[in-house]
Amino acid sequence: MSLGEPEGYDGRLARPRRLGARLRPRAVAAAVCLVLGLALLTGALTGSRLSAGNGDGAARSAFTAAGELWHSVPVDRLFPPTLAGRGAGPGGADRTWTRVAVAPDSGCAGAFDPPLARALAPVGCARLLRATYTDATRSHVTTVGLLFTEGDAAAMSTLARRFEREELTGRADHVPMPYGARGTAAARFGPGQRASWTVSVLTDAPVVVYAVSGWADGRAVEQPVPAGEALRTDAATATAQAGLGHEARGLADRVERRLRQRVGAATEPPE
Repeated sequence: MSLGEPEGYDGRLARPRRLGARLRPRAVAAAVCLVLGLALLTGALTGSRLSAGNGDGAARSAFTAAGELWHSVPVDRLFPPTLAGRGAGPGGADRTWTRVAVAPDSGCAGAFDPPLARALAPVGCARLLRATYTDATRSHVTTVGLLFTEGDAAAMSTLARRFEREELTGRADHVPMPYGARGTAAARFGPGQRASWTVSVLTDAPVVVYAVSGWADGRAVEQPVPAGEALRTDAATATAQAGLGHEARGLADRVERRLRQRVGAATEPPE
């Protein structure tokens, strides 16, 4: 004797029906929901990993782009013929600087005194760009430089921490050299005329930004004053009173700002 398939009961039609008629669709629906749920979860996790990866990639792309600017961007974009410094002078006075000389792009030989050269050595020197500006009165001159290094992000971060920890920016034996060009307002701007300076080690780009200022008349300076100290309201040195700290900091800040703008333009996706 053989047994038939079990039957259920359909109350509306008052007749037997097969149980499988409802059990199979429910099982299939549950399986479909499970698969869809797993797919959504997997997609969300994958998307989150890709987003994080894209963020890291963007940071690496910007860092790399910054290191290539020295040969891909015209000098006038990095060191424009004229720079405006709204509120950059003592007491918030406006400043205007005019470029009087551009050094040929080169290596770093002779650009730094030995102590500063040794401090920068761990990140290497890919290229050095420099330009010298004078203020509207032509009484001050300032050399601003962009040192493009060979260091990666970790090396730049390590160097920045060392400069901060050992306060290297404020040491008088770590003053960058000026660039004075014959026949210009900076013709008499030499090592003995360095009055104020600033050095900034960037961590999001393989670049060290610096500036050093002095008087255009060639007067000697016995003790240069770091820009951070010269900017203090109670600073009484002749360098501070003349606003030479403002000259160095103001120009360095604006050249760094232009560098960052060029990095942003270089990493924008094409339309």
